[in-house]
Amino acid sequence: MSRELVLHDTATEFLLNTCRPCQRSKSKTSVRAAALCSERATSLTNDVDIKFIPLATGSVAEFYIERILPHVNDIDMMYHYNIHLAIPRGHPPPTQLPAEFHNYVQVVEIIDSHLPGYVYLELRYLLIECSDDDHGVDDNYNAIEYDRGLYASNETNVDLAEIHAPAIVTRPGISSTLLPLDVVRCIRCLSWPPQAADWPTRHRKYGWPDSTTLDRVVSNGCDVVGVAHHQCRQHELMGMLQHRLSFSRAEIVLINSWMPVQQIVYHMLRYFVKTTQLADSTDNTAARKLSNYHIKTLMFWACELKSRCWWTNDVNLVRMCVQLLHNLAEWLTAGWCQHYFINNCNLVDDSFNVTNIRGQLMSLDQPWLSTWFEANYIRACLQLSDCPRNISRLFDDVTTSMKLRNAVSALVTWRRKSSDLHLWRALDSAESIITSRLYRHPLSARSCVWWMTELTKVDSCLSVYSSSVSTCCVHNTPHH
Repeated sequence: MSRELVLHDTATEFLLNTCRPCQRSKSKTSVRAAALCSERATSLTNDVDIKFIPLATGSVAEFYIERILPHVNDIDMMYHYNIHLAIPRGHPPPTQLPAEFHNYVQVVEIIDSHLPGYVYLELRYLLIECSDDDHGVDDNYNAIEYDRGLYASNETNVDLAEIHAPAIVTRPGISSTLLPLDVVRCIRCLSWPPQAADWPTRHRKYGWPDSTTLDRVVSNGCDVVGVAHHQCRQHELMGMLQHRLSFSRAEIVLINSWMPVQQIVYHMLRYFVKTTQLADSTDNTAARKLSNYHIKTLMFWACELKSRCWWTNDVNLVRMCVQLLHNLAEWLTAGWCQHYFINNCNLVDDSFNVTNIRGQLMSLDQPWLSTWFEANYIRACLQLSDCPRNISRLFDDVTTSMKLRNAVSALVTWRRKSSDLHLWRALDSAESIITSRLYRHPLSARSCVWWMTELTKVDSCLSVYSSSVSTCCVHNTPHH
């Protein structure tokens, strides 16, 4: 067998054997994200009833596979206040709300802009919780209507941070995590938006997502984040008032429903686009490039439009990536990258460096991409601090197919044998984070609820450990 064919097979073998389903407790980042959610589930104002309600998003929430190269650059978090709520245009004000909401809630109405997916928020109602004497039900609300013409701004005032709209990026040293924290403020909408009304009911030939997943996605509603379309950011009013519909909650549910091979392909595509500088530029004056959201959209459509057999029969991860990247190039050629949830929303426009990106993607083939993954992914794993020298030394000479196969097999074998050690280290680190969090920031009743909820998502054993540590903290606290 030629070295070229071996390279195709070894890339697939390596990724299938090193990107395996795992408990989230094996990820220090997952535990740190839980700690951050807990820390921020506290009052940020003088009114102790006004609460910050967080949600971990991004890679930490989406991936359930253990990756030898995680490629996690930050921790993503969304939050909304319990005094704000959004409703679709024309919907009546709600009469009941979840218990997390305040007894006074401002309601904004979502109004479409001229750009699909981007909206304005008009202040419409003040909800006032009924007293027990009135109705006997705590979560019933009466509505007072505001005068028309008042719109919510998308401006955010922050200290000690930089803004990459709509996220506030907190750098290490400011938060309790070693990674930057991207925090996005949003306004919660409990209803599925009319802009995506046909998404739950459209025909799906291959049955993904299934009905249970569809119901769960729709029941989560959506959010609205404060950022204007890039074409409107310099406009005096639109730049200040425009918001964007966010489907982050839906995306977490959908990505967690993928087969492991689909999560691995998503990881490979993200790593490739980021590493090859095809991803979005931080220079606002430069032509826009691909972002993770384009890759995520590509994967959503592939999971819906391709049969299960495409993903499971004769698995060749490099071939899958090449085909999907060619599909993306075809979208760029047509100038149309359809949003997964909103039919008339296009994710590419004249601001993209379409010709250059399209040319790079169309030129890709299996031999080139296999060689790229061997040089830029597999070899990058050799740089890990715990990779034995006798393993990395095998890659000094992989000029023949047999030498390449032997080197990759040795790396995979080491990874498998060291998995128990990695698990122990991850659990030890998680327990250290929990202990440090509880001793530095004793839990209030509210933050305790969030802390235990987020830890349970990671691993129920960690919530038990946290309860034990918390009890010790209480018993050892000096009383005055």
